[in-house]
Amino acid sequence: MAFSLNSSSGLRRGRSRGTPSLAEINIVPLVDVVLVLLIIFMLTAHVMEFGLQVEVPKVKPAKENIQDLPVVQISKEGTTYLNEKPVNINLLADEIHKRFHGATSVYLRADRRTPFDPIAQVIATLGEAKLAVNVVTQPEDQSDRQSAQQSAQHR
Repeated sequence: MAFSLNSSSGLRRGRSRGTPSLAEINIVPLVDVVLVLLIIFMLTAHVMEFGLQVEVPKVKPAKENIQDLPVVQISKEGTTYLNEKPVNINLLADEIHKRFHGATSVYLRADRRTPFDPIAQVIATLGEAKLAVNVVTQPEDQSDRQSAQQSAQHR
């Protein structure tokens, strides 16, 4: 919209001699609309969830006990344990074959702050011994996922 600050009613063509015309766009309605949209997006942003929700089938729990399975644990300092007993990494495969006859796979648990080098060495050692390595993880709760998203947004 263009407005003129002339004293005339706009019926005359051209400019009047003493007052120059002033053409401005009124941006107040634009700012109002943008602020309303901003508020709407701020209120609805936390409602949106990202990702695909999949409902996995439920099965009977396995009858095996954790004591019956070889579990290799690596502490954040890099110390290797076989079912909570310290073991030398060079003797790890022999200890698994001695304690667990017929074992074809091993569960590997490592602290999330463990450097990757000890984990890679254990995986290589178990691979040479023809043992399959299954990495143990913990599923995220819904609250853990939301807090991770919120911390990522604040960065």
